[in-house]
Amino acid sequence: MVAEGNGAEQNLNSSELEYAEALLEAARYNDLEDVRNLAAIGVSLNSKDAEGRTALHMASANGNVDIVNYLISNNADVNARNVEDNTPLHWACLNGHIEVVKILIIAGADVASLNRHEQTPVDEAAIGGKMNVIDAINTAVAQVELTRASV
Repeated sequence: MVAEGNGAEQNLNSSELEYAEALLEAARYNDLEDVRNLAAIGVSLNSKDAEGRTALHMASANGNVDIVNYLISNNADVNARNVEDNTPLHWACLNGHIEVVKILIIAGADVASLNRHEQTPVDEAAIGGKMNVIDAINTAVAQVELTRASV
């Protein structure tokens, strides 16, 4: 129902844009029931607003673990970029949401992704003095590497 695109490049009609905005709001405010209801009527979980933000960006930025898990399990793009080229991992690191950081990395989020300011998610954590986030990143990356090595 809702088009997927890169931020302002989307050509959404007003009702599609309203659905996309409702999805992002539900993800931001940890309303899993609304996220599920919107998905059930066909709203793409990768819908973007005018700034290129997705529901996964919003849930990650706010530490909403249940919504992050739901979105990932329903094929939301873990490496979606907003207009500043920030990914959900950038926002989770910036805001210190350790559990979300781990979930995103295990789901395939790119730890080396650069935003428009040429900062990685690790840089975002370091700038904010969130050393516990950096530790979580290292642990999750090691877990991913061990899993790949044992396959």
